[in-house]
Amino acid sequence: MPKPVSTPGTPADTLADTLPSTCPAAALRSVRRARPMEPVEALHPHLFVPTPQRPVRAKQHRLSARTRVIPHSHSWAQIAISLDGVLHLSAPQGTLIAPPSKAVWIPPGLVHAVAMVEEADLVSIYVLQDDPAQGPVLPDLPPCGVACNPQDWARCRVLEVSPLMRELITALPKQSDDQPAPDAATLQREHHLSALLLEELRRASEVHLGVNMPQDKRLRMLCEAVVADPTQHESLADWAADTGASPRTVARLFQQQLGCSFTTWRQQVVLAHGLSLAARGLPIQQIAAELGYSPSAFSAMVHRTVGMPPARFFGQQAGSAAHRVGSGAVSRPTRE
Repeated sequence: MPKPVSTPGTPADTLADTLPSTCPAAALRSVRRARPMEPVEALHPHLFVPTPQRPVRAKQHRLSARTRVIPHSHSWAQIAISLDGVLHLSAPQGTLIAPPSKAVWIPPGLVHAVAMVEEADLVSIYVLQDDPAQGPVLPDLPPCGVACNPQDWARCRVLEVSPLMRELITALPKQSDDQPAPDAATLQREHHLSALLLEELRRASEVHLGVNMPQDKRLRMLCEAVVADPTQHESLADWAADTGASPRTVARLFQQQLGCSFTTWRQQVVLAHGLSLAARGLPIQQIAAELGYSPSAFSAMVHRTVGMPPARFFGQQAGSAAHRVGSGAVSRPTRE
């Protein structure tokens, strides 16, 4: 287990370490109200650096419950997947959520943080990219026949993980550079597995699971606090008081930057958090209780937002179906 560091954090501290010290103290207080995560440093990326000889490297770590890998970046791309838990990845664009059937693509140079709510195995696949516009492909092999949109590979995305891709991720060698060097046969096998993995990756469908975040610093601090603990059922006026802005100003910022009301956006956060709980196998009544709702109120909120009962919605999301959970809406949520 990596050594904990003293940096305070939450699963939604979306790069909070980079925020200026001039952020209102009251806004920081609202973030601190959230249940704390255990922050750890980046998981030894320097021991798995991809090279032209080994352009795809894999590593695996068992993370304790409520662990958060603090914001960091690297010069290579990354595929992150949790084998048995829900992964929360925070980046400038927002917070992405990936159950075990999904993976997150992270482009080179992007500052990101990873959080795990429950104990789980986190696998990271590092990919060297000579030309990021070409997407994931080994330099000595021609790209597969799948069309590549350079903009797709320049941003964080949640991708569907096929059974074959999952087996390839599991099969890749995961020895670090401070261990004995692999023999020629192991390297050749790694190369073949890597080529097939990247082809599967290019064919993977994008899954829209996440919560968009605003650019305004005051609003972002508010949103980070809500995402960090969706069980806080406070009014917009209460949250606005923490930011130092008026409720009218905060409401206007929500419409301008996220395209929806605070109520609608918060419901999307609740659904995203509910997905994490559903992926752990919790029944709907327990999910409702964890989120601070009675069963009937939770059922009404989910049905009003996505147009279907909770059991159907969370059953689809935990499987292969997907809807947008973010400012764009989940099945066109009703604005309030």
